Amino acid sequence: MDKKTIIGIVLMSLIFIGYVMYSSKQQAKYQEYMEQVQAEELASQQAEASAEQTVQTSAEQTINADSLAAQREVDMFGATLVASRNLESEVVNMSNDYLSVDFSTKGAMMQKVVLKEYTKYAPKEERNEKIVLFDPATAKFDMEFYVKNGLKNVPVNTSEYVFKNEGVHRLGDAQVLTMTLEVAPGAVLQYEYTLYDKKDPARDYMLDFNVKMVNLAPIMAGQSTIGMEWSNTTYQNERSYKNENLYTTLSYRLPGEEDVEDLGMSESDKSEQLQSEVNWVAFRQQFFSQAFIARDNFAYADMGFTTAAEGSGFLKNYTARMGVKYNPQITDYSFSLYCGPNKYAVLSNVVGPDGESIAMERLIPLGGWLVGWFNRWIVIPVFDFLRNYIASFGIIILILTILVKILIFPLTYKSYLSTAKMRVIKPEMDALNEKYPRQEDAMKKQQEMMNLYKKAGINPMGGCLPMLIQLPLLWALFRFFPVSIELRGQSFLWADDLSSYDSVLQLPFSIPWYGDHVSLFALLMCVTMVGFSHFTYQQQGTANQPGMAGMKFMMVYMMPAMMLFWFNDFASGLCYYYLVSQILTMIIMTSMRRFVDDDKIRYIMEKNSAKRKNSKKSKFQLRYEELMRQQEEMMRQQQKAKRK
Repeated sequence: MDKKTIIGIVLMSLIFIGYVMYSSKQQAKYQEYMEQVQAEELASQQAEASAEQTVQTSAEQTINADSLAAQREVDMFGATLVASRNLESEVVNMSNDYLSVDFSTKGAMMQKVVLKEYTKYAPKEERNEKIVLFDPATAKFDMEFYVKNGLKNVPVNTSEYVFKNEGVHRLGDAQVLTMTLEVAPGAVLQYEYTLYDKKDPARDYMLDFNVKMVNLAPIMAGQSTIGMEWSNTTYQNERSYKNENLYTTLSYRLPGEEDVEDLGMSESDKSEQLQSEVNWVAFRQQFFSQAFIARDNFAYADMGFTTAAEGSGFLKNYTARMGVKYNPQITDYSFSLYCGPNKYAVLSNVVGPDGESIAMERLIPLGGWLVGWFNRWIVIPVFDFLRNYIASFGIIILILTILVKILIFPLTYKSYLSTAKMRVIKPEMDALNEKYPRQEDAMKKQQEMMNLYKKAGINPMGGCLPMLIQLPLLWALFRFFPVSIELRGQSFLWADDLSSYDSVLQLPFSIPWYGDHVSLFALLMCVTMVGFSHFTYQQQGTANQPGMAGMKFMMVYMMPAMMLFWFNDFASGLCYYYLVSQILTMIIMTSMRRFVDDDKIRYIMEKNSAKRKNSKKSKFQLRYEELMRQQEEMMRQQQKAKRK
């Protein structure tokens, strides 16, 4: 073997030994890594198994807890009621020519009411959205009573349960929807809603609501009343939130009363509790109402509302809790629901079960006994009569204004004559002012003026009394126009809705107490008021008398400016009426000024003065003169005391 071969074998041996040693070390590391991976996999599998066990245990615990709670619920309310709570609810619709009503089997209540003949305010070309009386999401009707369960009395709130829909069937000229709730085996609470198809003002917007308690008396707990809770939120339906909210409130009637009560027209929260009987409760808006009427009256009522924020699209959140007297011998309870317009011709036909009046027409705020009487028996009949022959409501208001002016013309003429007499004796009054310029002679000047009035046959109140007599009429029309649903949606000239303000200019900002728009009818009304007041002062001839400058500023300028701020948000029909009324009054006054001769008036006054010269003074005149003497003596004493 040569030297090179030996060296090659040694080198190959060394390389082989090194490779074996290196491979052994790498194998040991790999074995260690595999053992670690296997340990981690085992730990992960154990963790997953533990988690699955935990989830399974938790699920079993939840199931057990739910089962326990469900069992407790069954033990408390009974399996029949519990089963009703978990049913799927459905919506049932009934409709006639005036109403479309959606009922939910959850609580067996009205969920939505649509008035088919009326639309929500919008510009005329876009006004097509029907009136929905209340927000379905907030609607609630709940009847609460107690049933016996062993030694416990358990409350039943019907709004928590799904009634069984028995379907709608026809009964003569009506549709009847029946829904039932099985409270216990064989014990059933039944609701019947009746909607009438026959066109009858007393029934067009009415639903009869009957509650029948079938075999419930044996399980009813000892109670004197059955509670009812009724609540919902009303939409803003008119153009002006401020004006609509002004006439939106909660009203109610006490049995036997000819008028109704309400919680006031307020933007704040209001509530009232009545422990006396109540005939009906109504959620009233400016032009629409919902009323809940009890045939045998509610035993008590706890009512209230909160006001929604402007811009929210809502007006009021109403709540009413009433009680009905419970008698185990009585199984049927009768109610009615009115859902419709505040229209006098409709509401005045709604009567009680025996045909007696229940004063539903008093929901329309037409004023107190005198003002309301004038509106109900004169203004409304004339207005309705004219509607049969004239299509334009602007023309109807013009004709109504002319008729009113004719009616009060005798008073206007008498007032003008008194003003003319004052104008005729103005020279004598000026002479008295020059004769008694000092303040301390005021009593004497007043006495002389009274003697002058007596000789001229002038009653100082002669010009005021006719105007005061007219005030109830003016106030009646002020109350009539803003609540007259007949004007709603009626256009005239530039106004697209006479029941709302007319806006000819929308301002980019809001002026305090005025608003963010310009009402042209309100502006024209105030301009004519300035002209009318100025004309009146010119006719009286008293503008230059002491102390009249301030009065002239108040009446001629300040009052119209205040009216402009006040009426800018009011119904354009009302502003239009006052505008036409003042123009007609100025025409009448100008005509009388042209045809009534001041010289003839003076002649008649002098002739009457001669007749009265030797006439005996009345007791009133004697008492007045004595009072004037006493006051004059008192002023002398005060002047003497000051000098000392």
